[in-house]
Formats: sequence, C-alpha cells, structure tokens
Amino acid sequence: MVLAATEFSAGALAMGLLGGLCVFLFGMSQLTDAVKAVAGRGMKTLLSRLTTGRFRSALTGALVTAVFQSSTVTTVLAVGFVSTGLLTLSQAIGIIMGAHVGTTVTAQIIAFKVTKYALVLVAVGYGVRVFIRTERSRQAGMMLFGLGLLFLGMELMMEATAPLRGQPAFIDFLGSLDHPILGIVMGTLVTALVHSSAATTGVVIVLASRGLITLEAGIAIVLGANIGTCVTAILAALGKGRDALRAALAHLSFSVVGVLLWAWFIPQLSSMVRAVSPPDAPRQIANAHTLFNLANLMLLIWFTAPLAALLRRLVPERPAKVPEIRVPKYLDAGLLETPELALRSAWLEVGRLGAHARGMLAGLLPAVLRGREPDLARLSRDEEDLEALYEEILHYLRQISIRATTTAQVEEIGRCIAVLNHLQNVGRTIQTSFVELGRDRLKREVEVSPVTAEVLAPLFTKVLEACDLSLAAVARNEREPAGRVLDLKDEIHDLSARAKAHLLDRLAADAPNRQWTFRIETDIVENLKRLYYFEKRIAKAVLGEFEASEGRAAPEAE
Repeated sequence: MVLAATEFSAGALAMGLLGGLCVFLFGMSQLTDAVKAVAGRGMKTLLSRLTTGRFRSALTGALVTAVFQSSTVTTVLAVGFVSTGLLTLSQAIGIIMGAHVGTTVTAQIIAFKVTKYALVLVAVGYGVRVFIRTERSRQAGMMLFGLGLLFLGMELMMEATAPLRGQPAFIDFLGSLDHPILGIVMGTLVTALVHSSAATTGVVIVLASRGLITLEAGIAIVLGANIGTCVTAILAALGKGRDALRAALAHLSFSVVGVLLWAWFIPQLSSMVRAVSPPDAPRQIANAHTLFNLANLMLLIWFTAPLAALLRRLVPERPAKVPEIRVPKYLDAGLLETPELALRSAWLEVGRLGAHARGMLAGLLPAVLRGREPDLARLSRDEEDLEALYEEILHYLRQISIRATTTAQVEEIGRCIAVLNHLQNVGRTIQTSFVELGRDRLKREVEVSPVTAEVLAPLFTKVLEACDLSLAAVARNEREPAGRVLDLKDEIHDLSARAKAHLLDRLAADAPNRQWTFRIETDIVENLKRLYYFEKRIAKAVLGEFEASEGRAAPEAE
C-alpha cells in the first residue's frame, strides 16, 4: 500500500487519513446508490404498507437502514414523508428509532477483518459492471464495487495511522478522550462535519485496531456520533411543514436522551461488552454500538405517542392559511436521491393536480351555458393555478430523471410526464375553448335553450365519469378503471352524435342569433369530445405500464 513506512510525517498522515476517509465515504455513497436502484421499489412498498404499530415502524426503520447502509437516508426519508403527509409523526418516530439499530449493521460489517479483500471486491464489482449488460447485474456490480471501496478506505486509514503509535502527543490526546464528555463532544462534531455516523465509527474502529484508543473512549465517541448524525435530519426539515420539524426533533431527542442515559455508565457498558465479545477491539466497539442502540430502542419505543404529543405542544401549528393549489404538497427535494420514492411523491402530486382539473371540469358546463363573467374568470384563474403546479411537478420530474438509475425508472418518469401533459391539456382546453365560448355567448347575447342543455347534459356526465375513472386509475395504478375509460368510447360517440343531430334540427328554428347559437353549441360538443380524448390518453398511460410489464405493446386504437 501507499503508506507502508512507519516513519511519522504529518503531511503523509493527513493525506492518508483524509484520503482513506474520502474513499470510504465514496464507497458508502456508491453502495447506497446501487442498493437504492436494486431495492428502491421494495423499500417504497415497505414504507407504503406501514401500520400504526410502533414495533412495525421500528422494524421497518431498522430494515431500511440495514439495506441502505445509512441511517441518514432513512431519517431524511421519514422527515420527507411526514412533511408530505405520507406518514404520521408517531410512525416517523418509530422508524427513526429503528434506524439507530439498523445503522449498527454497518459497524458490524466494518469490524470484521475483511479489508484484505477490498481490491478483490473492487475488481469483481467493476468487472460485473462493465462486462455484464443486464441492468440488475450492473447494479449488483456497483454494490460490490462500493463495498470494496469502503473496505479499501478502511485499509488506507489503518496504514495512515500506523506511525501514530510512536507519537506521545497524539497518544496523550486520545487518552483524554477517556473522559466521557470529551469523547461525546468529539464524536458529535466529527459526525456533524462528515454527515455520516458510519464514517466516525469506522475511524474509531481503525484507531482501536491499532491500539490507539481504549474501548471506553471509543464508546464515548460512538455515543457522540449518534447525536452528530441528527444534523442532516434537522437540515432536511428546514423550510418544510411543522410535522417534518417535529420528526427531526424526535430524532435529536431520541439520540440525546439515549446518550444521557448511558454517558455515566460507559465503564459498566464496557465490562458488559468485554464479557460477551471476543478479545478484539473492533468487534467490541461494534458490539457496544449495537447493544447501546438496541437497549435505547427497547427502553424508549414505549414513549413514541407521548413524545409525539410533547413535540406537537413544543412545535405548535402555525395559524391556518387558505390552501393554495400552486404550492406543491408532496414534492420533497430530500427524496430525490431515492428516485423510486421521489416518483411516488410525484404521482401523488399529479393526482392532486388531477383533482384540481376535475374540479374545473365539474363547474364547466354551468359556467359556459349560463354563467356570467365572474364564473368564467374563476375558471381562468383555476387554469393559471393548474399551470403553476404543472411547472413545479415537471421540474421535479426533471430532477428525478437526472438521478434515475434504471430503465424502469426512466419509463415510469415518461408515463408520469404523459399523464401530467394530458391533465395540462384538459386545463388549457377549458381555458382556450370553453371560457372563450362562454365569453362569446355573453358578447353576442346568445341564449342556450333548456332543451339543448338537457341534450348536452348526458354527454357532459359521461365525460366527467371518464375523468373520474382515469384519475382513479392513476391514483390506484389499476387496470380496471383505465379499461372502463376506453369502454366509454362508443357511448361518447353516440351521445355526441345525438347532440349534433339535435343542434342541426335547431338550426332551422326561428330564434334570434340562431347561427351564432349553433356555432357555440357545436363547439361545446366538439370540445367535450376533446376532453374525453385527453382522459383516454391518461388511461392508456396507466394501461401501458401493465402491457409493458407483460412484454406487450399498449393498445393503440383511439
């Protein structure tokens, strides 16, 4: 390796230690990204099926963290889900508590003496990534590659710290960390700086393996790392809803309370760890990390509901404001690093946009046939709101596409954009066609007869039904309501034909403005059919996912 010599050099030490730490963090990042790509959909399903049970939530947090190899990822996801209303505060607290246990898996992996296989894992992972073309195999290769880099970083740090055993000043400094407060403060500061408790734990294990740090000092630093890792969650909560801030504070509360409970019993914890662990410093520190977090979970899991209630009192709701459709509710930048979960949020926001478009559609015919200018102006404002939210969702989807790692994710982004565009076209049609028709009616003093309104009503009802079914297909991702939208085609055709026949009969009637009335009423029929076209395209986008998953092309018939 690079630093085989034992002669001390401050520059070589800094280069080796920082370089090894950077390789370690980069390997962790590669490993986490690959796991997200392989297991992202499974994690999405797991998180979406949470119950209110505190133990189920804690188990979920532990599993997700063990898979992602990052409690920071899990905590940021929990904060994001609370801010978007996908999780309750109590569920998020359970997940965060479980994440502290899940993150100890990383320390256990690091503690095993497998660093000698680092370059083998790097070579095998890179080979799989380059020479095997299937997407899942390539991601598995990246997992091995990232794991190898993680171990390689550990090895570099071990070699860099070898000369320190002969430096009395450094030994004295590390000896001072036997004092619990100093060790906890050091662990907190280092973890807050590097945003990774795993990195701090890795450094502690490296120092312990060289005999540079005692078990007691290592435990104190690891305790501090539990507090330092809360910084990322707090930063993720800034600018979000009150529940997101409460979740971040719950993370901090759990860590601080746990550390305060154990800070005065580090000697007893050390004795317990030595009794149940082999005489190997890295294994003992990893086991202490696991025992500490597991004991905290078992002790504090019973207080999730009281903690949630306390946080609601400490962080009260702001005065209620009138909800604005222009402000996204589900889009969270913290989820972008996990495309599968970000896509779920995007679909929820698309559903919210669809509900707004449906509200516009519901008030459409009364406003066009009988409404006054304020009614038409309200439709115009609704369309402007729809356009504003459309731009927000499209920008979010673009950010997801930049981070997408699989073909399935790219295809799903395409379907989401297709649905989004069709909903935008519904809004634009209402604005550019129906609102203008209503204003023409007012300008030319056209009166639509009650008989004609009754003829148009069934067609409008069917178009509204198609809208409801298409939005239900999007919300539930189900084939059945999407298929029913396509089945309405013949009914829509028959109803529009009857309406046109009635309008032709009325054209010959002796009534004022008959020609302009005919033109406006005919355009209403044509534009209702056009709205159905966009709803049908939404249904086809949903059906396309099922057809693609079955290896067949989606139906093309219009």
